Amino acid sequence: MRKPEPRLQRKLLAWLLGPLAVLLVLDTGAAYWNSLRFSNLAYDRALYEIGREIVLHVKLDGMQPRLDLSEAAGNILLLDQEDLLFYRVASEDGKALGGDAEMPPPRGGDPAKPRFYRDAMRGEPVRMLVAWMPIGGNPEAPMVLVQVAETLHKRTRLAWEMVANVVVPQLLLIVMATAVVWFGISRGLEPLQRLRRAVSDRSHLDLSPIDTHDVPGEVRPLVDEVNELMARLGRTFDFQNRFVADAAHQLKTPVSGLKAQIELALRENDAERVRHSLAQLYISADRLSRLVRQLLSLARNEPGALDAMQLQPLDLNAYALEVSMDWVPQAIKRDIDLGFEGAEHPLVINADRDRLRELINNLIDNAVRYSQPGGRVTVQVGRSDHDQCRLAISDDGPSVPVEERARIFERFHRLLGTQEDGSGLGLAIVSEIATLHGARITLEEDIDGVGNTFSVFFPLRAA
Repeated sequence: MRKPEPRLQRKLLAWLLGPLAVLLVLDTGAAYWNSLRFSNLAYDRALYEIGREIVLHVKLDGMQPRLDLSEAAGNILLLDQEDLLFYRVASEDGKALGGDAEMPPPRGGDPAKPRFYRDAMRGEPVRMLVAWMPIGGNPEAPMVLVQVAETLHKRTRLAWEMVANVVVPQLLLIVMATAVVWFGISRGLEPLQRLRRAVSDRSHLDLSPIDTHDVPGEVRPLVDEVNELMARLGRTFDFQNRFVADAAHQLKTPVSGLKAQIELALRENDAERVRHSLAQLYISADRLSRLVRQLLSLARNEPGALDAMQLQPLDLNAYALEVSMDWVPQAIKRDIDLGFEGAEHPLVINADRDRLRELINNLIDNAVRYSQPGGRVTVQVGRSDHDQCRLAISDDGPSVPVEERARIFERFHRLLGTQEDGSGLGLAIVSEIATLHGARITLEEDIDGVGNTFSVFFPLRAA
């Protein structure tokens, strides 16, 4: 069986009205106890007066007391429309003078004072009076023990009437309070209902912020978090859509080229020409593979990928040297003088090792690719004037015009007149990785006026 879902309205009513119900129960118990006490006080006086009236019918026969109460007088004295009355009179030596022989013996207590307590008579609860009284009301006369018992019907009725007079108005007040609280909670939760309708009625493609107008202050943080979540989802969808558009745009041309090369190879009968077509296919496939890697890298390094980064302390000086050494064979193959100028001391930054390697690889690849044979590429690591860690890669390639330097880091932007193959994604990847690390990247002419210098400034890790 499915457990009913918790409802805020139900919980609020339970927390507000539950204590009132408990207080009503406690107040009813206290009111009944007090009402019964007052009822006993009122009827105990009448019970005591009956005892005094019975003592007036005790006479002295010489030195022995004698009860002179006829049956008719006793019936009149003990007449009551609601309760039964019982009595018993005994002398000082315990001899019964008259009354009901089944009267239970008196309980102990101060004999100088009348005692009232609850007892049982013939299986029915009674209120018992036990008192020593002088015969005929004469203080000089001998004392006799008087017991008068009365059932509890009118006492209980009076107590419940008093309780009803106290509790019924309170109960009506609680009923009215329940209606008012129910109405107030329903009105107070109306903004939540409007918020629910606003969310349920919108399209799954609508990620616009929820209107916070007239939203209670207690709910506003939740709405703000939902709006922030929608904003993040919107950015993620934008990244995905942009990636799909970029991939479709960039993959269309190389895939078409591959198909053309395959068709050409299929029509050739000369083995040498088929070999040449296969070589071109290999070059095209290699370009396509590189493009796919760069597209995936671009998607992985979107600004929204910050949560997936694993920043850890890293010596940029040693790490840049390690990555640069991997490019020595490629530089030798292209007749490029690849050099490294490191700092005298370790320069520790917080970085993601894989992403930082990708950044350095793209910068060196860009420098080696666009430098002429016999050129020079230098990787430098040092401390900048602003107490930052500077990674710089200088090349002897064509200088980037000043008006193009702001756009060189955009996706798919390539300088006109370059003969090298490329997708225009390498520097865009570098820029986004730098942003993820809280670094900034600049492009300037090389010191000797030939080529370019790309500098990335990383914040130093606190000691």
